[in-house]
Amino acid sequence: MSLEIVILAAGQGTRMRSALPKVLHPVAGKAMLGHVIDTARALNPQRIHVVIGHGADAVRERLAAADLNFVLQEQQLGTGHALAQALPFIQAERVLVLYGDVPLIEAPTLERLLAQAAPEQLALLTVELADPSGYGRIVRDAAGRVTAIVEQKDASAEQRAIREGNTGILALPGARLADWLGRLSNRNAQGEYYLTDVIAMAVADGLTVATAQPEDAMEVQGANDRLQLSQLERHYQQRAARRLMAQGVTLLDPARFDVRGEVTAGRDVVIDVNVILEGRVVIEDGVEIGAHCVIRNSTLRRGAVVKAHSHLDGAELGEGADCGPFARLRPGSVLGAGAHVGNFVELKNAVMGAGAKAGHLAYLGDAEIGAASNIGAGTITCNYDGANKHRTVIGEDAFIGTNNSLVAPVTIGAGATTAAGSVITSAVPDSALAVGRARQRNIDGWQRPQKSPKS
Repeated sequence: MSLEIVILAAGQGTRMRSALPKVLHPVAGKAMLGHVIDTARALNPQRIHVVIGHGADAVRERLAAADLNFVLQEQQLGTGHALAQALPFIQAERVLVLYGDVPLIEAPTLERLLAQAAPEQLALLTVELADPSGYGRIVRDAAGRVTAIVEQKDASAEQRAIREGNTGILALPGARLADWLGRLSNRNAQGEYYLTDVIAMAVADGLTVATAQPEDAMEVQGANDRLQLSQLERHYQQRAARRLMAQGVTLLDPARFDVRGEVTAGRDVVIDVNVILEGRVVIEDGVEIGAHCVIRNSTLRRGAVVKAHSHLDGAELGEGADCGPFARLRPGSVLGAGAHVGNFVELKNAVMGAGAKAGHLAYLGDAEIGAASNIGAGTITCNYDGANKHRTVIGEDAFIGTNNSLVAPVTIGAGATTAAGSVITSAVPDSALAVGRARQRNIDGWQRPQKSPKS
């Protein structure tokens, strides 16, 4: 049966105490609504409708995509009213309702729910909780069949004792939707049009209400304030850590590890504490990552080592390459197999060939460094003239002395050597020695300046 998904994301979230719309608050570096949209896409619906209200322009700007239909709810009059705003656009046989502030819901849970949806059967996701405070209660008859959902503010003492709560996530037959939404009333404690009232209507119309439950109750946890947001963040990270460990990754402390993107990891990977992985990160077999590293949109080939306190962004480490501690590899940085970048070395748009080394205290920008070359401490490529960037090319097996300034554009040949303290402004031939420094003078009898006496 055809499927369309409606994500309700119009709420203000006053308890967040923020100018940012609630659904844009991040979990693992991504807006809560972004997580829900990604899960919705995994179900391959015909269309995804996102009902927005508070901060609508900001939500559209952040998450606009060709497969999303944004629908404006100008007045927030309840979940039933929100779904009704999307009704003119819905044509599918099944309609799945999700929530923009419930970011941990997983596709397999929704697939199990959708499997129970049919023209004469509504499917409802419920959850058993030790303390269901705040949740609508699932009311069943003596035979265990769902008869209604009662919101907590409207529930009797007996109904409040029910531990089965309504998550709000449900799959409905599209053909019935217009009739049910048209019959909703706002005669209740909050004066809102509750989508939950559809359950009693469905029962009265002779439909069966099937239920499913998530394997993990946190899948259906929403975030109404920053405390709940932090709980979602921690649970997301715990889940990500478990998945990586199941793939053969050793996390020295899973509680001190964050994923803020998509990570692909091989076996026998070791990751120390307080490591943050952002964006798209690929980690091959046998990689080691030291403590306090941030790695973003990077690829670490087999056996690579990232030492403590290093930052990688848009970089690639070849097999057996290593960097750090305290290294910074900016976008376009590539270390060839066995290449080494040491402490306080920064690379930007620079490629180091196999076995090339920059041991410490260097800046290499817009550079191509040949295999087995050695870059001395204090060396910089002077790649920016104040208006344009220029490239430095260093051949294989070159030796760049300590405290060199390589003024680009410049080429240094294979096997060439530059003397310590040199400023290199023109090409150096293969195997030549370049000395680009003033001749030393010694002045005998020179008197060191003295401090003036204090008055």
